Amino acid sequence: MRSDDVRSLLQTAVPTAAAGAIAAVISGLVVGGKGAVGSVVATVLVILFMGIGFVVLQRTAKSLPHLFQAMGLMLYAAQILLLFVFLAVFKNTTLFHPRAFAITLVAATLVWIGAQTRAHMKAKILYVEPDSTKGEKPENPGSKS
Repeated sequence: MRSDDVRSLLQTAVPTAAAGAIAAVISGLVVGGKGAVGSVVATVLVILFMGIGFVVLQRTAKSLPHLFQAMGLMLYAAQILLLFVFLAVFKNTTLFHPRAFAITLVAATLVWIGAQTRAHMKAKILYVEPDSTKGEKPENPGSKS
């Protein structure tokens, strides 16, 4: 993974973790310990799903750029499906408070999207790959050979 990709990933994961910590404190105060656990689980789930998605899309963009958009759509569908599976498995759980989980899941996802948008807007992304030939002078298009 390139260093600018790691930087972008950190610029999105850190604010999401901070928002999750704030949500855990608020949920803990309002609902109790189960609310805090629900918020932590939701935050970990968002960081895990979105982080894996980010890595997969970056690798796809590098190796198979013509599949980038299709891979993004497939990844989105897979993330939604995995979330439904997670919700089905923990449907009647008493481990965490479901409302605190749901609110934190939505809030952390929105924070991730906002932070990723900000990181992308601030990134200095080259529009053209730099010339890989080192030490050679570029040809002057106006000169005659």
